[in-house]
Amino acid sequence: MSERRKLSLTPEAKEAAANPTGRKPVRPNAPIVRDRVRRAEPEAETPAAQEAPAERHASPRSDRSDRGDRRERADRPRDDAPRPPLRGEQGARPAGRSNPRPPQRESRGDYRDDHRGHEGGYRSEAPRDQRYPERPAGRAPIETPRQAPEDGRVRLSKLMSEQGLSSRREADDWIVQGWVSVDGEVVTELGTRVWPHQTITVDSQAKVEQSQRVTILLNKPIGYVSGQAEDGYDPAVVLVRPENRWSGDTTPWQLTRGHLHKLAPAGRLDIDSTGLLVLTQDGRIARHLIGEDAIVEKEYLVRVQSMAQPDAENVSAVLPEDQLELLRHGLSLDDKPLKPAKVSWQNEQQLRFVLREGKKRQIRRMCEQVGLKVVGLKRVRMGQVVLGKLPLGQWRFLGPHERF
Repeated sequence: MSERRKLSLTPEAKEAAANPTGRKPVRPNAPIVRDRVRRAEPEAETPAAQEAPAERHASPRSDRSDRGDRRERADRPRDDAPRPPLRGEQGARPAGRSNPRPPQRESRGDYRDDHRGHEGGYRSEAPRDQRYPERPAGRAPIETPRQAPEDGRVRLSKLMSEQGLSSRREADDWIVQGWVSVDGEVVTELGTRVWPHQTITVDSQAKVEQSQRVTILLNKPIGYVSGQAEDGYDPAVVLVRPENRWSGDTTPWQLTRGHLHKLAPAGRLDIDSTGLLVLTQDGRIARHLIGEDAIVEKEYLVRVQSMAQPDAENVSAVLPEDQLELLRHGLSLDDKPLKPAKVSWQNEQQLRFVLREGKKRQIRRMCEQVGLKVVGLKRVRMGQVVLGKLPLGQWRFLGPHERF
């Protein structure tokens, strides 16, 4: 309606033209309950309302369904309502919604609105580089600190182990307690690196403690594991009790509870093997027997039978000589060649093995590669210490003058 036409109407006519139905205007921001909207009956129009343009009247119902009519009435703008802001203006609302969109936080408003799409909201017309003013930049890669180049220094505990002063674990304990000095200066920080030519001094208190650590020799029976309990089997250390001490032990010491603290096997025996098992608290002995560079001999007596001829009584006659040579040298385990071994026949069914290494179930796996099955295995010597007359299931202390 033009402004000249509006001025020619009376106030009553203006009000009738603005509200042809005569109902109370609805607040623009108030929610409309659609199921409560009822179809209004046509009312007599005033002359002023008849002069209003046709587009101000409700659209004819024709054959539309009641649901479509209610939707049309709910979405129809009111003349007395303020003009909603256009798309892209401040405070614009999504089309087709009567409830206003709740305000978003400033840090995420632009980013979230831009990704709502055309159906659930509006899309900003600003350039892409301006639509994300507060979008966080990509996270910078974490830089790992560069390690210091190797300059020839080694860890103090490793150097002490290489010099035979202690094991690495003992060295760490002594360093923490302040019992280790390098060139006359006490070192108490773990991981300290020193030069190989520097002088390492150990306090006398550490040597006294080390001398009090014991080593026990046990004749392990079948059915006990060397280390921690597993699969319901007891560890061999449970046999170290006063009543199981060998009567032929001449050492003057008495077994105490402290002797069982940190008592660990040095050279394992599997559950089906018997013989000499060394349990020690001294890290130097453990390193000497099973360290990476250990060369101590271990001697075993192994009873075997032929896989091809299980009933053969003279297994030595069945096994070819070239297979015996393979046991001495030429086999590999875990894709690594084995060190040379001493292998010879003790009798018709028993072999004597002397090894300088100790892989898991090594002798059994070696025999399987040449067609032999191990039916009995007993360790009788480690270095210069022999099992001797120690009875099965009993133990004794390693004497002060015995060396492996």
